[in-house]
Amino acid sequence: MSDRRPLLIDRYLSDAIEVDVDCLADGQDTFIAGIMEHIEEAGIHSGDSSCVVPPFICPERHLQTIRDYTRRIARALKVVGLMNVQYAIKDNVVYVLEVNPRASRTVPYLSKAAGVSLAKIAAKVMAGRTLAELGLVEDVQVAGVFVKSPVFPFVRFPGVDTILGPEMKSTGEVMGGSTNFGVAFAKAQLSVGQRLPENGTAFVSVNNDDKANLVPIARDLSELGFRLVATRGTAAYLRAYGLQVDVVYKVNEGRPNVADEIVNRKVDIIINTPLGRESFFDDRTVRRAAMMHEVPCITTLTGAAAAVQAIRALRQEGLGVRALQDYYTGIAAARP
Repeated sequence: MSDRRPLLIDRYLSDAIEVDVDCLADGQDTFIAGIMEHIEEAGIHSGDSSCVVPPFICPERHLQTIRDYTRRIARALKVVGLMNVQYAIKDNVVYVLEVNPRASRTVPYLSKAAGVSLAKIAAKVMAGRTLAELGLVEDVQVAGVFVKSPVFPFVRFPGVDTILGPEMKSTGEVMGGSTNFGVAFAKAQLSVGQRLPENGTAFVSVNNDDKANLVPIARDLSELGFRLVATRGTAAYLRAYGLQVDVVYKVNEGRPNVADEIVNRKVDIIINTPLGRESFFDDRTVRRAAMMHEVPCITTLTGAAAAVQAIRALRQEGLGVRALQDYYTGIAAARP
């Protein structure tokens, strides 16, 4: 290694919370348009992750750090207009992943959630106006909970695996709003064409690293009245924690297997995290069968936990309709 040929060394942050921030800056002052907490953990492309505003898990001390970092970065880069910053939080440390001094795909989402036309304001700032002149002296407030979810084109591309990763696969986005996270997430899922079941059979099959974190999710599903079915390894692990779980064959173990159960409409929701190279074909077949037969298939445990919250909220509250203008009225009423 030399000055002429520098070597960049980085590392992957596993089990980290990812956060997106959109802001407006005029070269001096910075206006935080929104802090969006990703539902999927870091490692999934930000365009393929669902996210929620305001954040519902991230502690306030980390949010304060994120606001401070964002303002310092915008000032240092002399940003005039929109800027997007992506953060990761691991072991109570806030890491800056990347900084984009431009508009982000989340700008329309935040504009609707807060009732503020961020693109219009950014154009005025870039034309010479200051944030103070435009009356933006406080960060955006939202009166409610808004979840953004990606839209995938998998059903149009036979053979494509639906597993999420660092490569972006989504082709659009939707938004669901409510007074609580569960209903907002359920609405967002409904908007992408995925109706979460309120009862029925849940098939679970996860890799060894995810088994411990699957237990509370499986227990919640059982308490909600779902019948649990799993492959042998996952079933044995869950039974050790006192859960009633039925065993189903993997695709390569015999018939009827889990793919048969999906095709025969005997499975209502699937939680399947990648099991490794030896189970690649089995995993892919399960996910593809789920897509073709419109069975919700969740490939991250954080997504599964969010789905459980949504199912519980649907059973307790149901779905309702509220105009965006009514949310904005709540924002205005909260201001001094």
